[in-house]
Amino acid sequence: FFAEDSVPRVKEEYFENKRREIVDAAYRVCARKPITSIDMKDIIDEAGFSHGVIYKYYKDLDEVLLDLVRRINEDNRLNDKIISIFGQQDKKKWEEIIRDVCAMLADYMVQVGPDVLKISIYANMMAVSEPERAERIAGKLQKNETSPLIELISALSVFMKKVVSKNKLKPVKSISKILEYMVAAYHGIQTGYVLSNCYHAEQVTGKYKPKEMFSCLAESVILMINGKE
Repeated sequence: FFAEDSVPRVKEEYFENKRREIVDAAYRVCARKPITSIDMKDIIDEAGFSHGVIYKYYKDLDEVLLDLVRRINEDNRLNDKIISIFGQQDKKKWEEIIRDVCAMLADYMVQVGPDVLKISIYANMMAVSEPERAERIAGKLQKNETSPLIELISALSVFMKKVVSKNKLKPVKSISKILEYMVAAYHGIQTGYVLSNCYHAEQVTGKYKPKEMFSCLAESVILMINGKE
């Protein structure tokens, strides 16, 4: 009934499907509550599997979280868009490239969906409250499994340094500080957007519009690179 090599392949597919179901369950749980308050029982209850079945595929919660991070990052890669934008740098003014990057970030924030944004915020909370644990998980990611935003920051760093050198500019801050500012602004916009659209916080509802806010970020970054505060 089966070719000789088909049984191992069926077993491998079954194994991967089970792991996928467990990660799916972890995704739903992590979108509902802070990662630091989750334990393996939450995943077991959500997946509907027995304790023994879960531990057959994952030895602990952090292994599940690692695969969840891999899944989210893989599903939201920005490689093609990054290549497309920076591939235009010889045809466009550098200011337009910065604006294109920020417009891409606005689109990215909307497209990934509220659940991914909430999980991202919860992950940042874990990085603050349990830094060693967060570092252990992140340390197991391969270069191509890390956050797509890390790839973007790397590309931006190279681009900005080239712009400053080519145009003999004197930025108000170092490129590394400007990038830190962009990262902080991104997380600030993300948090406000989640509060507004997921939790409907009255004080921010309707005020966090990614396109408008990232447009402002682009202009402020351009001014800083130009040497104007």
